[in-house]
Amino acid sequence: MLFTAYLTITEMSTQGKTEYAVPQVPPPGAAIEDIGNVPSVFSPLKIKDMPLVNRFVVSPMCMYSSDDGFMTDWHLVHLGQYAIHGAGLVICEATAVTPNGRITPNCTGLWKDEQVAPMKRVNKFIHSVGGHVGIQLAHAGRKASTFPPFHPKSRSAALPEDGGWKDVVGPTSEAWSETFVKPNELSVEDIASLTAAFKDAAKRALDAEFDVIEIHAAHGYLIHQFLSPLSNKRSDAYGGSFENRARLLIEIVKAVQQIWPSTKPLFVRLSCTDWVDTEESWDFPQTIELSKQLYALGVDLIDCSSSGNSPKQQIPAAPGFQVKFAQDIRVAVPGVLTGAVGLITDEKVAADIVQQGKADLIFMAREYLRNPAFVKEAAQKLGVKIKWANQYERGRPRPKHEAF
Repeated sequence: MLFTAYLTITEMSTQGKTEYAVPQVPPPGAAIEDIGNVPSVFSPLKIKDMPLVNRFVVSPMCMYSSDDGFMTDWHLVHLGQYAIHGAGLVICEATAVTPNGRITPNCTGLWKDEQVAPMKRVNKFIHSVGGHVGIQLAHAGRKASTFPPFHPKSRSAALPEDGGWKDVVGPTSEAWSETFVKPNELSVEDIASLTAAFKDAAKRALDAEFDVIEIHAAHGYLIHQFLSPLSNKRSDAYGGSFENRARLLIEIVKAVQQIWPSTKPLFVRLSCTDWVDTEESWDFPQTIELSKQLYALGVDLIDCSSSGNSPKQQIPAAPGFQVKFAQDIRVAVPGVLTGAVGLITDEKVAADIVQQGKADLIFMAREYLRNPAFVKEAAQKLGVKIKWANQYERGRPRPKHEAF
Protein backbone atom coordinates (compact mmCIF):
# COMPACT_ATOMS: atom_id res chain seq x y z
CA MET A 1 0.00 0.00 0.00
CA LEU A 2 2.88 2.35 0.75
CA PHE A 3 4.30 1.83 -2.75
CA THR A 4 1.00 2.19 -4.59
CA ALA A 5 0.32 5.42 -2.75
CA TYR A 6 3.52 6.73 -4.30
CA LEU A 7 2.18 6.17 -7.82
CA THR A 8 -0.28 7.84 -10.09
CA ILE A 9 -2.20 6.15 -12.87
CA THR A 10 -1.66 7.61 -16.31
CA GLU A 11 -3.62 6.59 -19.38
CA MET A 12 -1.25 5.46 -22.10
CA SER A 13 -2.37 4.65 -25.64
CA THR A 14 -1.15 1.06 -25.58
CA GLN A 15 -4.18 -0.92 -26.73
CA GLY A 16 -6.32 0.69 -24.04
CA LYS A 17 -4.16 -0.58 -21.17
CA THR A 18 -3.61 1.44 -18.02
CA GLU A 19 0.02 2.00 -17.04
CA TYR A 20 1.63 3.31 -13.90
CA ALA A 21 3.84 6.39 -13.98
CA VAL A 22 5.95 7.48 -11.03
CA PRO A 23 5.46 11.22 -10.41
CA GLN A 24 8.57 13.26 -11.22
CA VAL A 25 8.48 16.50 -9.23
CA PRO A 26 10.30 18.48 -10.41
CA PRO A 27 10.91 16.89 -13.82
CA PRO A 28 14.29 15.32 -14.65
CA GLY A 29 16.83 17.95 -15.68
CA ALA A 30 15.49 20.70 -13.39
CA ALA A 31 18.01 22.46 -11.16
CA ILE A 32 17.24 21.68 -7.52
CA GLU A 33 19.26 24.43 -5.90
CA ASP A 34 19.15 28.22 -5.88
CA ILE A 35 18.59 28.99 -9.57
CA GLY A 36 20.49 32.25 -9.19
CA ASN A 37 23.66 30.30 -8.59
CA VAL A 38 23.54 27.97 -11.59
CA PRO A 39 24.65 28.56 -15.19
CA SER A 40 21.94 29.99 -17.44
CA VAL A 41 21.90 26.80 -19.51
CA PHE A 42 20.25 25.15 -16.50
CA SER A 43 17.80 27.99 -15.92
CA PRO A 44 14.13 27.51 -16.88
CA LEU A 45 12.58 29.17 -19.92
CA LYS A 46 8.88 29.52 -20.62
CA ILE A 47 7.93 29.86 -24.28
CA LYS A 48 4.26 30.77 -24.41
CA ASP A 49 2.60 28.00 -22.35
CA MET A 50 5.56 25.60 -22.56
CA PRO A 51 7.81 25.67 -19.47
CA LEU A 52 11.25 24.17 -20.10
CA VAL A 53 13.32 23.14 -17.08
CA ASN A 54 16.60 23.83 -18.88
CA ARG A 55 17.95 25.02 -22.25
CA PHE A 56 19.02 21.65 -23.69
CA VAL A 57 17.09 20.50 -26.77
CA VAL A 58 17.35 17.16 -28.52
CA SER A 59 17.48 18.24 -32.15
CA PRO A 60 15.44 16.33 -34.75
CA MET A 61 17.37 13.26 -35.92
CA CYS A 62 16.16 10.95 -38.67
CA MET A 63 16.05 7.35 -37.49
CA TYR A 64 14.88 5.71 -40.74
CA SER A 65 12.91 3.25 -38.61
CA SER A 66 9.31 3.84 -39.71
CA ASP A 67 6.92 1.65 -41.67
CA ASP A 68 4.66 3.59 -44.05
CA GLY A 69 5.40 6.71 -42.01
CA PHE A 70 4.31 5.14 -38.71
CA MET A 71 6.46 5.56 -35.63
CA THR A 72 7.55 2.28 -34.06
CA ASP A 73 8.78 1.02 -30.69
CA TRP A 74 12.21 2.28 -31.73
CA HIS A 75 10.91 5.85 -31.46
CA LEU A 76 9.34 5.22 -28.06
CA VAL A 77 12.65 4.04 -26.63
CA HIS A 78 14.89 6.41 -28.59
CA LEU A 79 12.93 9.58 -27.79
CA GLY A 80 11.76 8.56 -24.34
CA GLN A 81 15.29 8.07 -23.02
CA TYR A 82 16.15 11.74 -23.52
CA ALA A 83 13.23 12.87 -21.36
CA ILE A 84 14.28 10.40 -18.66
CA HIS A 85 17.81 11.80 -18.75
CA GLY A 86 16.70 15.41 -18.38
CA ALA A 87 16.63 17.15 -21.77
CA GLY A 88 14.37 20.21 -21.55
CA LEU A 89 12.79 19.56 -24.96
CA VAL A 90 12.84 16.58 -27.31
CA ILE A 91 11.99 17.21 -30.99
CA CYS A 92 10.99 14.29 -33.18
CA GLU A 93 12.67 13.76 -36.50
CA ALA A 94 11.75 15.41 -39.83
CA THR A 95 8.21 14.17 -40.45
CA ALA A 96 6.79 14.28 -43.95
CA VAL A 97 3.45 15.95 -44.58
CA THR A 98 2.91 13.87 -47.75
CA PRO A 99 4.11 10.38 -48.75
CA ASN A 100 6.42 11.77 -51.45
CA GLY A 101 7.87 14.26 -48.96
CA ARG A 102 9.84 11.59 -47.12
CA ILE A 103 13.61 11.58 -47.44
CA THR A 104 13.59 7.76 -47.48
CA PRO A 105 10.86 5.10 -47.50
CA ASN A 106 11.59 4.59 -43.79
CA CYS A 107 11.03 8.16 -42.61
CA THR A 108 8.14 9.19 -40.37
CA GLY A 109 5.02 10.82 -41.73
CA LEU A 110 1.90 12.63 -40.62
CA TRP A 111 -0.22 12.61 -43.77
CA LYS A 112 -3.00 10.38 -42.44
CA ASP A 113 -4.96 10.18 -39.21
CA GLU A 114 -3.83 6.63 -38.42
CA GLN A 115 -0.27 7.88 -37.90
CA VAL A 116 -1.35 9.91 -34.86
CA ALA A 117 -1.75 7.04 -32.37
CA PRO A 118 1.88 5.82 -32.21
CA MET A 119 3.09 9.42 -31.92
CA LYS A 120 0.63 10.07 -29.14
CA ARG A 121 1.98 7.02 -27.32
CA VAL A 122 5.50 8.46 -27.43
CA ASN A 123 4.29 11.88 -26.33
CA LYS A 124 2.26 10.57 -23.43
CA PHE A 125 5.32 8.79 -22.12
CA ILE A 126 7.48 11.92 -22.37
CA HIS A 127 4.76 13.95 -20.67
CA SER A 128 4.45 11.32 -17.94
CA VAL A 129 8.00 12.11 -16.80
CA GLY A 130 7.43 15.87 -17.01
CA GLY A 131 9.15 16.40 -20.35
CA HIS A 132 8.12 18.34 -23.44
CA VAL A 133 8.11 17.16 -27.02
CA GLY A 134 8.00 18.77 -30.46
CA ILE A 135 7.69 17.64 -34.05
CA GLN A 136 9.50 18.89 -37.13
CA LEU A 137 7.11 19.07 -40.09
CA ALA A 138 8.90 18.70 -43.39
CA HIS A 139 8.90 17.93 -47.08
CA ALA A 140 12.09 16.69 -48.73
CA GLY A 141 11.28 18.03 -52.21
CA ARG A 142 13.96 17.05 -54.72
CA LYS A 143 15.99 15.28 -52.01
CA ALA A 144 13.24 12.68 -51.51
CA SER A 145 13.18 8.96 -52.30
CA THR A 146 16.74 8.09 -51.27
CA PHE A 147 18.22 5.37 -49.08
CA PRO A 148 19.10 5.71 -45.37
CA PRO A 149 22.76 6.54 -44.66
CA PHE A 150 23.42 3.07 -43.27
CA HIS A 151 22.13 1.41 -46.46
CA PRO A 152 24.70 0.15 -49.02
CA LYS A 153 23.07 2.45 -51.62
CA SER A 154 23.18 5.53 -49.37
CA ARG A 155 22.74 8.91 -51.10
CA SER A 156 21.38 7.36 -54.27
CA ALA A 157 17.84 7.23 -55.58
CA ALA A 158 15.41 4.68 -54.15
CA LEU A 159 13.42 3.41 -57.12
CA PRO A 160 9.85 2.08 -56.88
CA GLU A 161 11.16 -1.50 -56.73
CA ASP A 162 13.21 -0.40 -53.69
CA GLY A 163 10.18 1.13 -51.96
CA GLY A 164 10.80 4.58 -53.43
CA TRP A 165 8.56 6.61 -55.72
CA LYS A 166 8.58 8.44 -59.03
CA ASP A 167 6.62 11.55 -58.06
CA VAL A 168 9.55 13.46 -56.56
CA VAL A 169 8.86 17.21 -56.77
CA GLY A 170 10.74 20.48 -56.52
CA PRO A 171 10.59 24.17 -57.43
CA THR A 172 11.92 23.19 -60.88
CA SER A 173 12.90 19.95 -62.59
CA GLU A 174 16.59 20.24 -61.70
CA ALA A 175 17.87 17.36 -59.55
CA TRP A 176 20.03 17.91 -56.47
CA SER A 177 22.73 15.79 -58.11
CA GLU A 178 23.02 13.15 -60.79
CA THR A 179 22.46 10.37 -58.24
CA PHE A 180 19.10 11.78 -57.10
CA VAL A 181 15.69 11.44 -58.76
CA LYS A 182 14.91 14.15 -61.33
CA PRO A 183 11.97 16.04 -59.79
CA ASN A 184 8.75 17.24 -61.36
CA GLU A 185 8.25 21.00 -61.24
CA LEU A 186 5.43 21.95 -58.90
CA SER A 187 2.50 23.85 -60.37
CA VAL A 188 0.84 26.68 -58.47
CA GLU A 189 -2.03 24.29 -57.74
CA ASP A 190 0.45 21.71 -56.42
CA ILE A 191 1.97 24.34 -54.14
CA ALA A 192 -1.46 25.17 -52.72
CA SER A 193 -2.01 21.46 -52.01
CA LEU A 194 1.34 21.24 -50.23
CA THR A 195 0.52 24.22 -48.04
CA ALA A 196 -2.77 22.52 -47.15
CA ALA A 197 -0.82 19.34 -46.31
CA PHE A 198 1.26 21.25 -43.75
CA LYS A 199 -1.95 22.60 -42.25
CA ASP A 200 -3.48 19.11 -42.06
CA ALA A 201 -0.32 17.74 -40.47
CA ALA A 202 -0.45 20.53 -37.86
CA LYS A 203 -3.96 19.39 -36.94
CA ARG A 204 -2.70 15.84 -36.49
CA ALA A 205 0.26 17.10 -34.45
CA LEU A 206 -2.24 18.80 -32.16
CA ASP A 207 -4.23 15.58 -31.87
CA ALA A 208 -1.01 13.72 -31.02
CA GLU A 209 -0.43 16.17 -28.12
CA PHE A 210 2.82 17.71 -29.29
CA ASP A 211 3.92 20.82 -27.39
CA VAL A 212 5.67 22.60 -30.24
CA ILE A 213 5.86 22.48 -34.03
CA GLU A 214 9.05 23.24 -35.91
CA ILE A 215 8.70 23.91 -39.64
CA HIS A 216 11.72 22.54 -41.49
CA ALA A 217 12.92 25.18 -43.95
CA ALA A 218 16.58 24.13 -43.99
CA HIS A 219 19.11 21.58 -45.23
CA GLY A 220 18.16 21.69 -48.88
CA TYR A 221 14.67 20.29 -48.42
CA LEU A 222 11.62 21.68 -50.20
CA ILE A 223 11.09 25.00 -48.43
CA HIS A 224 14.82 25.76 -48.54
CA GLN A 225 14.77 24.83 -52.24
CA PHE A 226 12.21 27.58 -52.79
CA LEU A 227 14.16 30.10 -50.68
CA SER A 228 17.47 29.71 -52.48
CA PRO A 229 18.26 31.07 -55.96
CA LEU A 230 20.50 28.03 -56.41
CA SER A 231 17.49 25.75 -56.67
CA ASN A 232 14.62 28.13 -57.42
CA LYS A 233 14.70 29.21 -61.08
CA ARG A 234 10.96 29.87 -61.31
CA SER A 235 9.60 32.97 -63.03
CA ASP A 236 6.15 33.05 -61.41
CA ALA A 237 4.97 34.34 -58.00
CA TYR A 238 7.13 31.73 -56.24
CA GLY A 239 10.45 32.57 -57.91
CA GLY A 240 12.80 35.42 -58.70
CA SER A 241 12.67 38.09 -56.00
CA PHE A 242 13.30 37.50 -52.31
CA GLU A 243 9.61 38.13 -51.62
CA ASN A 244 8.57 35.50 -54.15
CA ARG A 245 11.09 32.91 -53.00
CA ALA A 246 9.96 33.36 -49.38
CA ARG A 247 6.29 33.15 -50.32
CA LEU A 248 5.92 29.38 -49.79
CA LEU A 249 7.31 29.47 -46.25
CA ILE A 250 5.22 32.50 -45.33
CA GLU A 251 2.07 30.80 -46.63
CA ILE A 252 2.89 27.59 -44.76
CA VAL A 253 3.43 29.49 -41.50
CA LYS A 254 0.09 31.25 -41.91
CA ALA A 255 -1.67 27.98 -42.74
CA VAL A 256 -0.22 26.19 -39.71
CA GLN A 257 -1.21 29.09 -37.47
CA GLN A 258 -4.84 28.61 -38.49
CA ILE A 259 -4.68 25.28 -36.64
CA TRP A 260 -1.89 25.58 -34.11
CA PRO A 261 -3.05 27.31 -30.87
CA SER A 262 -1.52 30.71 -30.19
CA THR A 263 -0.57 29.41 -26.72
CA LYS A 264 1.74 26.77 -28.20
CA PRO A 265 5.20 27.67 -29.57
CA LEU A 266 6.04 27.64 -33.27
CA PHE A 267 9.66 27.27 -34.39
CA VAL A 268 11.24 27.48 -37.85
CA ARG A 269 14.55 25.86 -38.75
CA LEU A 270 16.51 27.83 -41.35
CA SER A 271 19.73 27.21 -43.22
CA CYS A 272 21.26 30.62 -42.63
CA THR A 273 23.53 30.30 -45.66
CA ASP A 274 24.08 27.88 -48.54
CA TRP A 275 27.86 28.21 -48.08
CA VAL A 276 28.16 28.69 -51.86
CA ASP A 277 30.07 31.81 -52.91
CA THR A 278 30.52 31.05 -56.61
CA GLU A 279 27.02 32.09 -57.68
CA GLU A 280 23.86 33.74 -56.40
CA SER A 281 22.65 31.78 -53.40
CA TRP A 282 20.84 31.98 -50.07
CA ASP A 283 22.91 34.03 -47.63
CA PHE A 284 22.78 35.45 -44.13
CA PRO A 285 21.42 38.94 -44.97
CA GLN A 286 18.40 37.24 -46.55
CA THR A 287 18.06 35.10 -43.43
CA ILE A 288 17.96 38.23 -41.28
CA GLU A 289 15.18 39.73 -43.40
CA LEU A 290 13.22 36.47 -43.38
CA SER A 291 13.61 36.16 -39.61
CA LYS A 292 12.11 39.64 -39.18
CA GLN A 293 9.09 38.62 -41.25
CA LEU A 294 8.66 35.31 -39.42
CA TYR A 295 8.82 36.99 -36.02
CA ALA A 296 6.25 39.56 -37.14
CA LEU A 297 3.97 36.65 -38.07
CA GLY A 298 4.29 35.16 -34.58
CA VAL A 299 7.11 32.61 -34.97
CA ASP A 300 8.74 32.24 -31.56
CA LEU A 301 12.16 30.81 -32.34
CA ILE A 302 14.59 30.54 -35.26
CA ASP A 303 16.59 27.32 -35.18
CA CYS A 304 19.83 28.43 -36.83
CA SER A 305 21.48 25.84 -39.05
CA SER A 306 23.08 26.07 -42.51
CA SER A 307 23.85 24.38 -45.85
CA GLY A 308 22.38 21.29 -47.50
CA ASN A 309 21.12 22.75 -50.75
CA SER A 310 24.01 22.21 -53.16
CA PRO A 311 26.85 19.77 -53.83
CA LYS A 312 28.99 22.90 -54.33
CA GLN A 313 28.71 23.92 -50.68
CA GLN A 314 31.93 24.59 -48.78
CA ILE A 315 31.09 24.23 -45.09
CA PRO A 316 33.67 25.59 -42.61
CA ALA A 317 32.71 22.97 -40.06
CA ALA A 318 34.21 23.49 -36.62
CA PRO A 319 32.88 23.37 -33.05
CA GLY A 320 30.18 26.02 -32.69
CA PHE A 321 30.63 27.30 -36.25
CA GLN A 322 26.95 28.25 -36.58
CA VAL A 323 26.51 29.95 -33.20
CA LYS A 324 27.14 33.43 -34.64
CA PHE A 325 24.02 33.06 -36.80
CA ALA A 326 21.90 32.60 -33.68
CA GLN A 327 23.65 35.48 -31.94
CA ASP A 328 23.29 37.94 -34.82
CA ILE A 329 19.62 37.09 -35.46
CA ARG A 330 18.90 37.59 -31.77
CA VAL A 331 20.42 41.10 -32.03
CA ALA A 332 18.86 42.01 -35.39
CA VAL A 333 15.36 40.83 -34.46
CA PRO A 334 14.69 41.95 -30.87
CA GLY A 335 12.29 39.61 -29.12
CA VAL A 336 12.80 36.52 -31.24
CA LEU A 337 14.35 33.49 -29.57
CA THR A 338 17.15 31.59 -31.27
CA GLY A 339 18.56 28.11 -31.08
CA ALA A 340 22.24 27.34 -31.62
CA VAL A 341 23.11 24.07 -33.33
CA GLY A 342 26.10 22.41 -34.96
CA LEU A 343 29.06 20.54 -33.46
CA ILE A 344 28.27 21.62 -29.91
CA THR A 345 29.62 18.74 -27.83
CA ASP A 346 31.04 20.36 -24.69
CA GLU A 347 29.01 21.42 -21.66
CA LYS A 348 31.20 24.48 -20.99
CA VAL A 349 30.72 25.70 -24.57
CA ALA A 350 26.97 25.16 -24.29
CA ALA A 351 26.85 27.02 -20.98
CA ASP A 352 28.83 29.96 -22.35
CA ILE A 353 26.56 30.30 -25.40
CA VAL A 354 23.50 30.85 -23.21
CA GLN A 355 25.32 32.76 -20.47
CA GLN A 356 26.71 35.25 -23.00
CA GLY A 357 23.34 35.78 -24.69
CA LYS A 358 24.34 34.20 -28.01
CA ALA A 359 21.29 31.92 -28.09
CA ASP A 360 18.35 30.93 -25.92
CA LEU A 361 18.42 27.19 -26.51
CA ILE A 362 21.13 24.65 -27.31
CA PHE A 363 20.12 22.17 -30.00
CA MET A 364 22.29 19.06 -30.08
CA ALA A 365 22.02 15.86 -32.09
CA ARG A 366 24.94 13.50 -32.60
CA GLU A 367 26.30 14.09 -29.11
CA TYR A 368 23.04 12.64 -27.76
CA LEU A 369 23.55 9.56 -29.94
CA ARG A 370 26.95 9.12 -28.35
CA ASN A 371 25.74 9.97 -24.86
CA PRO A 372 21.97 10.01 -24.12
CA ALA A 373 22.76 11.12 -20.55
CA PHE A 374 24.66 14.22 -21.69
CA VAL A 375 22.50 16.60 -19.64
CA LYS A 376 23.18 14.74 -16.41
CA GLU A 377 26.90 14.57 -17.07
CA ALA A 378 26.96 18.25 -18.05
CA ALA A 379 25.32 19.16 -14.76
CA GLN A 380 27.85 17.15 -12.81
CA LYS A 381 30.80 18.74 -14.63
CA LEU A 382 29.36 22.24 -14.21
CA GLY A 383 28.69 21.66 -10.53
CA VAL A 384 24.90 21.86 -10.80
CA LYS A 385 22.62 19.56 -8.87
CA ILE A 386 19.65 18.58 -11.04
CA LYS A 387 16.69 16.30 -10.58
CA TRP A 388 17.19 12.73 -11.73
CA ALA A 389 14.31 10.47 -12.61
CA ASN A 390 13.26 8.82 -9.36
CA GLN A 391 13.89 5.35 -10.75
CA TYR A 392 17.51 6.30 -11.59
CA GLU A 393 18.27 8.25 -8.40
CA ARG A 394 20.33 5.42 -6.88
CA GLY A 395 22.77 5.79 -9.76
CA ARG A 396 23.59 9.43 -8.97
CA PRO A 397 27.33 9.90 -8.29
CA ARG A 398 27.91 10.40 -4.57
CA PRO A 399 30.91 11.37 -2.48
CA LYS A 400 32.87 8.34 -1.35
CA HIS A 401 31.99 8.98 2.30
CA GLU A 402 28.22 9.10 1.60
CA ALA A 403 26.38 5.91 2.42
CA PHE A 404 24.19 4.26 -0.16
